[in-house]
Amino acid sequence: MRQYITIDEYINNFPKDVQKILLNLRKLVKDIVPNAEETISYQMPTFKLNGKNFIHFAAFKNHVGFYPIPSGIAAFEKELAPYGKGKGSVRFSLDKPIPYELIKKIVDYRKKEESNK
Repeated sequence: MRQYITIDEYINNFPKDVQKILLNLRKLVKDIVPNAEETISYQMPTFKLNGKNFIHFAAFKNHVGFYPIPSGIAAFEKELAPYGKGKGSVRFSLDKPIPYELIKKIVDYRKKEESNK
């Protein structure tokens, strides 16, 4: 398995259409949480807030995984129903539009959640 050091290195490893999605996700998070620290964790692009993992995302063969920590999934269960989910993840198929507006809501929710700690 390839080891990544930066988010740029990770993103540049994918085809242009997937890079565009990953760059959009990155920008979306940075726009909402400009003080989030970018890093690689679990070999995925990761944003840390207050020193803790906040949100991860990753690309796979047929989908993009989005990992807003379990509370971000639980709070939007109804809206995320059409997508494949795990305990702390959601899968957005590459052959369908990415629901950026919903992702913005989830990131904002997680930001507020972390601010209240």
